[in-house]
Amino acid sequence: MPIKGLLFDKDGTLLDYDQTWAPLNRAAALHVSGGDAELANRMLAHAGQDPVTDRVRPGSHLAAGTAVEIATAFADIYPDHGLEDLPSLIDAIFHMELAEQSTPVQGLNAVIDMFVRRGMRLGVVTADSERGALISLTPFNILHQFDFICGYDSGPAPKPDPAPVHAFCAETGLKTGEIAVIGDNHHDMAMGKAAGAGLVVGVLTGTSGHDELSTLADVVLDSINDLEACLIDRNLIV
Repeated sequence: MPIKGLLFDKDGTLLDYDQTWAPLNRAAALHVSGGDAELANRMLAHAGQDPVTDRVRPGSHLAAGTAVEIATAFADIYPDHGLEDLPSLIDAIFHMELAEQSTPVQGLNAVIDMFVRRGMRLGVVTADSERGALISLTPFNILHQFDFICGYDSGPAPKPDPAPVHAFCAETGLKTGEIAVIGDNHHDMAMGKAAGAGLVVGVLTGTSGHDELSTLADVVLDSINDLEACLIDRNLIV
């Protein structure tokens, strides 16, 4: 069955994870800690970001979690933070700096333009909020090329639940077997597999390495720049 739709994760797939999110994660932790750098470092480490290297651990709250899960991880270390509605506060901190901090993966516009010319239906499903997705992708003038944008707070369920894949299919009229799911972490792979996607693709531009992704992915690529060639090699597009 040919692939007619591509459902992309955002951070680590369309956007360079480290350059986009390491500074934002630190800004959120510092705000919650009231500027206490040592406490912020402990919160970051618990949530999955090495406070020295800023590398984010695959599968951690910061790698794949929603603002709700990040807030829970921060509160594990600092339960007396005294802040109301911590998930919304963390989202707000992210939103303030996303447009300036967002860094695309190399070749993003060329890849999206090429698949649009091929007639592919395109979607984004992210653990970020929907507003965060819109803010972070707006600078690259690609939002109009997507048929479907799904945040953790706007879709039927957050990843790894397969519901966002089914919602994308409902929006585009495609079958699940006609969809490729592309992402950089285990949640993306698990979502695609559970939904019965025609192809589940891991990319190495995010927080996970080949070993983490290959346990569920049908194929692991260096980046989305290799996706067209992969689909051609597998006779999924011509």
